[in-house]
Amino acid sequence: MMGMGSFDMMFGLMSFIGPVVFLLVIGIFVATLIRGVGQWNKNNNSPVLTVDATVVSKRTNVSHSGGEHHHTSTSYYATFQVESGSRIELPLSGPEYGMLVEGDVGTLTFQGTRYLGFVRQ
Repeated sequence: MMGMGSFDMMFGLMSFIGPVVFLLVIGIFVATLIRGVGQWNKNNNSPVLTVDATVVSKRTNVSHSGGEHHHTSTSYYATFQVESGSRIELPLSGPEYGMLVEGDVGTLTFQGTRYLGFVRQ
């Protein structure tokens, strides 16, 4: 059986943990926001490049969020190999993803990590 001292100690611990968890969640949100803005700024300051490339692979990433209403989100990626042999994986929209086929050869246009287009030869 718990005495009043144990109850006070648990209540004190919970009143300490609540704000810590809240601050941790806010910190993660702010860090993610800063990283996203940094990547956006880096892309804007990168040159727009158009290079000969081959589509070597495609992949999707499906994420689920819980709660009362389940939500599913799909991210699309394609990996391109350029003439130097380097490979670049870029995120794309669903329609752009659907237009690419592994083995396609053409010209890739991108800016930093931003996919701008692929023209098949």
